[in-house]
Amino acid sequence: MTMFLKPSNSMPDMRNFHNRLRTYSLPDMPRALTVSDAMTAALRRTFLSTTLAIVATIVNLSAVLGAELLLAPNAFAQAATDSKPQQDYPLAAGDTIHIQVFQNPDLTLDTRVGEGGTITYPLIGTVEIGGLAIFAAEKKIADALQKGGFLQKPQVTIGLLQVRGNQVSVLGQVAKPGRFPLETANTRLTDMLANAGGAMQTGDDIAIVTGVRNGQPFRRLIDIPSIFLAGRIADDLVLQGGDTIYVHRAPVFYIYGEAQRPGSFRIERDMTIMQALAQGGGPTQRGSEKRLRLNRKGKDGSLQQIEPQLTDLVQPDDVIYVKESIF
Repeated sequence: MTMFLKPSNSMPDMRNFHNRLRTYSLPDMPRALTVSDAMTAALRRTFLSTTLAIVATIVNLSAVLGAELLLAPNAFAQAATDSKPQQDYPLAAGDTIHIQVFQNPDLTLDTRVGEGGTITYPLIGTVEIGGLAIFAAEKKIADALQKGGFLQKPQVTIGLLQVRGNQVSVLGQVAKPGRFPLETANTRLTDMLANAGGAMQTGDDIAIVTGVRNGQPFRRLIDIPSIFLAGRIADDLVLQGGDTIYVHRAPVFYIYGEAQRPGSFRIERDMTIMQALAQGGGPTQRGSEKRLRLNRKGKDGSLQQIEPQLTDLVQPDDVIYVKESIF
């Protein structure tokens, strides 16, 4: 590119700048462009690039907003699902609740459900809400306010502040023993065991559930794995307030003598003597799997000594002695 300027001893006058600029030529251009034309072309390219960037930003923003709008119904559905357990919760004695009526702050009340399942509410007096789900209690209070002529269409909302009444105790060999609230009216045994962290490695497969049903003492032994392995869904009991779940220590057997790892071990389902021997690491070089002695308690409590077969099933508190090999 070559540029020619008219010689001058003074600074160029900006008004005559274009007049003093000769044209410049490009080898690959069919015609020469003035500096003014080049600046105009550059501005056009800049404007075009900026416009394309703005359009791209608008398209991306529309895509993001569209995705959020598509996800919004799912978010609302999730929020409704999360609030449903509290709505289904049956109120009981000892629960602390917060009651408010829309546009009637004077009727806002924090109260505790009495031992008889009742509360005392302004204008309407004593209301029995024990055993009712939260939405049913809301409707009962609203109906009482409307029938008493105090409000035309009251909108009552009840919030659960503290759960004291409908609780279940989980004890024994679980990760987090304690008392847990019944969040819904159909909370089942497996739900409550999950709240307690499940049974530990030392826990039994059998859970003992005790409580009261129809005014009578209630006690059931539930095989937890069979609920899922054998499809015994009916054994997954619906719990009630005051129930107690107890997970006992898992049954164990003992092995000693010429075993690689003598000690006590958990009895697995349908465990055989051969599997128990393998659990103990097998016999040592001096021991023999053919020379075993089994010490087992009889039904009358007496101790029996048996020479077991490797296919015999292990029973709780069995003691296996691995003898030395003859040769």
